[in-house]
Amino acid sequence: MRHHIVVLGAGYAGTSSAGYLARHLHRDDFEITVVNAEPDFVERLRLHQLAAGKDLRRHELADIFADTGIALRIGAVTAIDLERKVITMTEGRQATQLEYDTLLYTLGSTIAEHDVAGVPEHAMHIAGQSSALRLRHRLDELGDQGSVLVVGGNLTAIEGATEIADRRPGLRVTLATDGELGGWLGPKARAHLYRAFDRLGIAVHEHTSIKRVTATGAIAADGTTFAADATVWAAGFATHPIAAASGLAVEDNGQITVDRMMRSVSHPDVYAAGDSAYAIGTNGLPLPMTCATAGFTGRQATSAIIGELTGRKAAKTALVYPGNCISLGQRDGLLQIVDGEARSKSWAVRGWLAARIKAGVLRGTVWNQRNPTYGLPARKYRRSSAAERDNEAVNA
Repeated sequence: MRHHIVVLGAGYAGTSSAGYLARHLHRDDFEITVVNAEPDFVERLRLHQLAAGKDLRRHELADIFADTGIALRIGAVTAIDLERKVITMTEGRQATQLEYDTLLYTLGSTIAEHDVAGVPEHAMHIAGQSSALRLRHRLDELGDQGSVLVVGGNLTAIEGATEIADRRPGLRVTLATDGELGGWLGPKARAHLYRAFDRLGIAVHEHTSIKRVTATGAIAADGTTFAADATVWAAGFATHPIAAASGLAVEDNGQITVDRMMRSVSHPDVYAAGDSAYAIGTNGLPLPMTCATAGFTGRQATSAIIGELTGRKAAKTALVYPGNCISLGQRDGLLQIVDGEARSKSWAVRGWLAARIKAGVLRGTVWNQRNPTYGLPARKYRRSSAAERDNEAVNA
């Protein structure tokens, strides 16, 4: 019987990881299934563009995984039984189950509501394709008149606010953040960021904590009222609650606690990558929830899985955080490099060149996702006899 590897989620971490596994594992010994709630690979790094009005190319997972040997199941995961090694999901209107031998958990993240009243009912966000399209529809309704409030001061908030202001100059855009806008950036990058916001006419309210969102705007902790025809919630990310509900060891923020090889510390047949994993970087600090982190942790997890199942020595992937590549509308941007301690360096690439670099990164990233088994080797790894004996002992 073939060893069944199930990958939950087909975002940046899941799609590339499934392809890497298919590229290196022999089909006679291994079966790989990807479970995803949507039929498409979603370019999350472009969702601010989609929300603001740019049409994006569709990337169907069925096409991406065609001829790779990877089975695709379109369904929303609802539960994981770690003892029975069974995934429960909803496919269409029907609840189905899927057994696994090894699980790679890459369900990613969504917005963090921070228990702020009114966010689920009245706020929109750009952490998913359907939500970005909902915001786009609302902006279309407003046309050239109206006001938009963006709550948050992180990368998503910055890119969302600047993209909307750039593509829809008739709208009045305001950003409210409980910290400092781009406070983690180096001095040159931060100065450029403020100039970009001034150029685009975006009003900035720093040290402003939003405590309630209403149908007509938001109210800050100090009582200040922000009138808005559309409120965009971009105040950080939260992980999917299924990991904690299943009994996996998780951190306070819900991320799965993993070792250096991205293996769950509580369940050795479960690995995690991307935003779902609480991974400690080479510098001893937790890696942030970013696309770059998805790549590094995905490569480490797949290397560990292949090593475990084929008897090969698993290589250690450098777990580093290179910095931020930020778009500031259609033709402006920032590239902020960080040092080994994740501190922003004093210099940064700014303006048109940074925007071109960001565009190149996006093109390269989606090419990699659309070609998951590029460089298919002639010789694939077989399952080791030791791994087979372990499996027989478990099933005895």
